[in-house]
Amino acid sequence: MKVAILTMFNGLSRTYSLVNVVAEQLKMLLNNGIETKVLVSEHCPDNQRAGIYTDDRIEWVKVCNSIDGKLIHWKDYSQPTGKVHDTFFEEVEIVAEDFVDKLSDVDVCIIHDIHYQGWHLLHNVALRKAQKQLSKVKFIAFTHSFPVNRPPQVKWPFSARYTPMENTTYIYPTYSGIPALAKQYNVPEGRCRVINNSLNLLEDMNEITQEITQQANLLASDILIVYPGRLTTGKKFEKVAALAGAISKQTEKSVQIIFCDFKSADIKPVAYKKIIINTGASFGLSQENILFTSDLGYPHGVPREVVLELFTLSNLFICPSYSESFGLTVLEAASRGNFVVLNQAVPALEELGKKLNAYFMRWDARNFGYNTVEKYQPSEQAYYEEHGEIITNLMRENPVIHAKTMVRQRYSPEWIWKNQLEPLLEK
Repeated sequence: MKVAILTMFNGLSRTYSLVNVVAEQLKMLLNNGIETKVLVSEHCPDNQRAGIYTDDRIEWVKVCNSIDGKLIHWKDYSQPTGKVHDTFFEEVEIVAEDFVDKLSDVDVCIIHDIHYQGWHLLHNVALRKAQKQLSKVKFIAFTHSFPVNRPPQVKWPFSARYTPMENTTYIYPTYSGIPALAKQYNVPEGRCRVINNSLNLLEDMNEITQEITQQANLLASDILIVYPGRLTTGKKFEKVAALAGAISKQTEKSVQIIFCDFKSADIKPVAYKKIIINTGASFGLSQENILFTSDLGYPHGVPREVVLELFTLSNLFICPSYSESFGLTVLEAASRGNFVVLNQAVPALEELGKKLNAYFMRWDARNFGYNTVEKYQPSEQAYYEEHGEIITNLMRENPVIHAKTMVRQRYSPEWIWKNQLEPLLEK
């Protein structure tokens, strides 16, 4: 399959939101091995290409925007009536011929706002003319603005903004706009589809964060836990794995843990990791859902910037630590919008947690002058499952946590691709 994205961009500034939308679609296509070309205006400056627009896999194509060596000046024909300029149809012929040449080798052509914008009436009409020679090309037409009311009577060529094109599916970013979209283009709602805009949370993050996320597929998990610290038994990594396992088993949520670890002198890392993994498994969490950044190529830990970025992606922070004098990671996790669970038996964590309105559980702890040992009735498994279900319900009911999780999962480029754009290309 070969896909073209027809934008007629005459600039690539990221302040223009459509530039970012197209960039994300390009990443989706290229990441899935689809041969891709981008059609822009003849006068789109090459020196404005940045990011994904510089990818060598993209066939960068410029569409004619001149006649007899003179620049074609686009005019805004947003009004449904009026008169086009004298050279309009001559320009249509030239652009249509170029469209035929540039699109004859593609299977699908994605067009953005060409049918909607009055500035693109010229390209709208030219594309319809070219389509007569592009019968094998399927068109997907995006409208990114609020649909306009269809006039009761409208004449050609102004009617192109209100008339369906053959072999074309019309796209809007939300379901609420589909009835209005169908009315504008005079098509059944069945010829319209929704493809949401996506938010690439990783785009401006550290390369290490992006690498970890790609290896671990963090975006899809219902519950993502990040726990940074020295790989010592005092940090109780295995208790994090145990509670995560109980949550997974009790609620059937997909749960994943990223341990941002670095070695300690009090226990061999290999031995302690085995304990952590086995404990998680005994409570219901598979080994594939437990990852150590030390195993991903960072044996001495990841930079603090990466930890903060991972907290931006995660939604649950569990700190069952045996002893803490303050707990800076608690503040870091809370500042990034995580649901915070702390060991109430540790004085510093209880003090801090009360200020943060954290959720408390109890694990063994060191207090001032004595140690405490917890006994769970009827069992530790039951204790974790009971609290795990409560935690999950509180997270779901918390509007901030819920929204953060939905943005990461439901509006990620991966989800949009798999559930909305790819099926449309293959249909």
